[in-house]
Amino acid sequence: MSAVLELAIEGIGVCAPGMADWAAARVALRGAPAPFARPAPVSLSPNERRRAPDSVLLALAVAEQACAMAGHAPRDLQNVFASAYGDLAINDYLCSVLAHAPLELSPTKFHNSVHNAPAGYWTIASGCMASSTALSAGRATFAAGLLEAAVMAASEAKPALYVAFDVAATGPLAAVIDCDAPFGVAFVLAPAAARPIARLRLQLRGDAAAELAPLPAALHALRERNPAAASLPLLAALARGEAAGFDFALHADQDLPASALHLEISF
Repeated sequence: MSAVLELAIEGIGVCAPGMADWAAARVALRGAPAPFARPAPVSLSPNERRRAPDSVLLALAVAEQACAMAGHAPRDLQNVFASAYGDLAINDYLCSVLAHAPLELSPTKFHNSVHNAPAGYWTIASGCMASSTALSAGRATFAAGLLEAAVMAASEAKPALYVAFDVAATGPLAAVIDCDAPFGVAFVLAPAAARPIARLRLQLRGDAAAELAPLPAALHALRERNPAAASLPLLAALARGEAAGFDFALHADQDLPASALHLEISF
């Protein structure tokens, strides 16, 4: 992608320790995070919220926030859901039950284990019939998903919802997967907007030299504890209303003529 994609950020959603929404995030990005509260997306009924895994609740909560801020009906937005690991707690449950008592496996937990379960819950709850994509790219998941959503918005010439999320690993998986805190973030990206929160420029490049926006000391560790938290420097710049540039590394083995996704935001 040698050309520059220019988009508007119309809505933001955040759910993480000390950041229940964008308003709380703007405060936390200037200080220390507080404890995490399990989200309760309004698009799900109380019964569905009780049955849904944490990954679904997290993804839908930030998606709802971003859509509400942007003023778009969720059913109208094409969307991209990105998660490096899916629901690690359910994966741990499945492995344990299959190893010890396979006949006791819960059908509900089994269907919640698929990687695109949050995207499926979202499209069903919102009645969305637009294009929907679920992807994973390891530690580069946030950048890969953002690139996918940006290309979708630009090529289709209409807004796109982007949701990135991961939940903490549990059981034996916690020893081998570097994800021990929940984090979800969402953006509504549009080719043009009358009153955007910020403007975004994206381009693939072969190097990664731009400095990241400063973070409060307490959030440096959080950035390393969840792949979706790679978004924290971008969120920090948005919270401060400061123009900034970022380079997000992409996997070297991807079929792309570059190793980094370069972003610039302006106001």
